[in-house]
Amino acid sequence: MTAHSDPFQWQTGQHFELLEDGDCFFPAMLGAIDQAQRFIVLEIYLVISGEITRRFIDHLGRAAARGVSVYVLFDAYGASAFSSHERAALLAQGVHLGFYNPLRLLRPHHYLPRNHRKILAIDGHTAFIGGVGLSDEFSPELRPGLAWRETVVALRGVNAADWCRLFVATWRQSQTLSIELPLPSPLAYGRQRGRIAFSPHQGQRMIKKNLLNAIRHARQRVWLSTAYFVPSRKIRRALRRAARQGVDVRLLLPGTITDHPAIRHAGRRFYNALLRSGVKIYEYQPCFLHQKVILCDQWVSIGSSNIDRWNLYWNLEANQEILDGAFASKVSAMLVRDFAQSHLIDPHTWLQRTRLGRL
Repeated sequence: MTAHSDPFQWQTGQHFELLEDGDCFFPAMLGAIDQAQRFIVLEIYLVISGEITRRFIDHLGRAAARGVSVYVLFDAYGASAFSSHERAALLAQGVHLGFYNPLRLLRPHHYLPRNHRKILAIDGHTAFIGGVGLSDEFSPELRPGLAWRETVVALRGVNAADWCRLFVATWRQSQTLSIELPLPSPLAYGRQRGRIAFSPHQGQRMIKKNLLNAIRHARQRVWLSTAYFVPSRKIRRALRRAARQGVDVRLLLPGTITDHPAIRHAGRRFYNALLRSGVKIYEYQPCFLHQKVILCDQWVSIGSSNIDRWNLYWNLEANQEILDGAFASKVSAMLVRDFAQSHLIDPHTWLQRTRLGRL
């Protein structure tokens, strides 16, 4: 698989499930790990020592102890708060542990490309994709009222094998330890259509290309939810054009609760032109909005990629794309609930802000 290939096509024969927030997706992920029979691959950017990380270490270790092949790939920067003790615990239990792009003092410019993907795939037929990290911040149980808002898509079917192939390609490009996964023959678990979109750093930006195509062809709605909104000129132009053509264009973005206030401030400078074109902008109020969800008519994209230039240029990203009316309706209902908990920016008030209010 080369950096400029596009090997993953639309496929039917699968079932997708929407999992909202950590009290839903963490138990589902751990339960799937417990059911693994042959292999588990886990690729995660953010890893912070704590209770959630400990639970994953325990479940992955037990899987390895019963003979399941377990491969774990963390980003070296994103996992900088992952303790050496826990690293040793994973290795001692027989888990194959690798780190993407280790930090090197003599080559600081090589720090920039990061592996921002979030993939859990099991036995070639089950996968979980979203924006989740191994951190207590995502757990309503451990952070009641403060847990980050996140969404994961669970799938059973043919796309799960594609996620395994993508993991293997990344592992082979970044690690010296060999890897071979016994992928099963394709089995149909449903009738929904899906495909993988991925972007290597500085390579073909498939995710951006697919997003622009979906926006330009939308006739009813373009709803985007992202943690960091610093879009390219092409994306901004496509959003404005869609709104002027009568498409219901909505952005669901973080409010004042965010882990990167500077990025939020940078993104708000684009509000003026978007609001003038008729784009509706919502800022989520209860907690930090971390999910990356896009809905364009019946097309859905959920995964690791934010709508910001940095993600789309430097990072390894990957999203699950789904084309299914029933699933799109579930995503629509979820986003409507999120809109109801958000502040809708009033265009007149925003455009009449004082100079102090613009700071």
